[in-house]
Amino acid sequence: MTTRELRLHCALDDATLELLKLAMSELRLSARAYDRILKVARTTADLKESDRIAAEHVSEAVQLRTLDRQLWG
Repeated sequence: MTTRELRLHCALDDATLELLKLAMSELRLSARAYDRILKVARTTADLKESDRIAAEHVSEAVQLRTLDRQLWG
């Protein structure tokens, strides 16, 4: 997914965006991780048949990223 497609398909409301920004800051994640988290959050939302990405989807994606870091990093 390109940056343009991410913006189109992975739009976040203000509260969810703030949650993601906080996670990025606290966990010191890269811009690449930001994109990956958005993609996983979009997939999670799709699996739960949600039209939009909610805070719970972002939280789950961040948790998976943190787990990935613990196992491989």
